[in-house]
Amino acid sequence: MALEEKERIIIPDENGEEHLFEVLFTFDVDQTNQSYIAVVPVEQKDDEEVEVYAFRYEEKNSDENDLSLFPIESEEEWEMVEEMLNTLADEEDDHS
Repeated sequence: MALEEKERIIIPDENGEEHLFEVLFTFDVDQTNQSYIAVVPVEQKDDEEVEVYAFRYEEKNSDENDLSLFPIESEEEWEMVEEMLNTLADEEDDHS
């Protein structure tokens, strides 16, 4: 499901500094029952090369505004997320 309006979230780094990210999209993987989110740093948004960050997430207490983010650690998970990113990027190119 593509998000219509650009949603933004704040993610603290390992030093506790907060960074603003724009949500590209979220998607669920039915086989694993996991949810994933792909984000880009707001300050990089207009750069030619943008670094995309992806996390597995869980909503806390069914409050959509409170997410727990988990780093993606397995090779299989990364491949699945990259495949999804490529698919969604292709779809976006087709629409523009």
